[in-house]
Amino acid sequence: MSLRPTIPSDTEPHAGIRIGQAIDAGAQWLASKLAWIPLMMAILTAIVVALRYLFGVGFIAGQEGVIYLHSTLFMLGASCAMRFDEHVRVDIFYRHWGQKARAWVNALGQIVFTLPLCALIGISSLGYVTEAWSSLEGSPEPGGLPAVFLLKSLIPAMAVLLALQAMAEIIRAAKQLLALAQPRQHKTEANHG
Repeated sequence: MSLRPTIPSDTEPHAGIRIGQAIDAGAQWLASKLAWIPLMMAILTAIVVALRYLFGVGFIAGQEGVIYLHSTLFMLGASCAMRFDEHVRVDIFYRHWGQKARAWVNALGQIVFTLPLCALIGISSLGYVTEAWSSLEGSPEPGGLPAVFLLKSLIPAMAVLLALQAMAEIIRAAKQLLALAQPRQHKTEANHG
């Protein structure tokens, strides 16, 4: 009998793996919604330009709408980029390493860098966002959107979503490390048995 951890079967994944899968599913859902934002930005930009140059009418709310959409795409999309491994990675060494080394780098990178950064961003933005909400801060521009407080709320939302995705990445790396350890465990047991 071995006291070493075993990988849960595919029929009943461990609770941690189910949590990671739920976070990944949430990122997949969010990415499918965010994918429409560039199209909305392009249409809104075309409307703003047409109004300005064809009719001589300024559309401040439309211009700010493009900024809001871009901010939403960037801030909420950061966790989706991490989920699909599309984030910026300096992989001078990483691409040449094996699966085990990559899994360790992924897990430790999330623990040492991503989670503390998310905590810093989330905590440091709370006063800023709370102040914006308390006054329901709007645009300083006449005719602008009265929702700057919502825009500022994207900062802690990004921190939370990124932290959740970092946890899913840690779970995925741990699962991979356990899977890579399994063949050696069976060989060791066979040699001693």
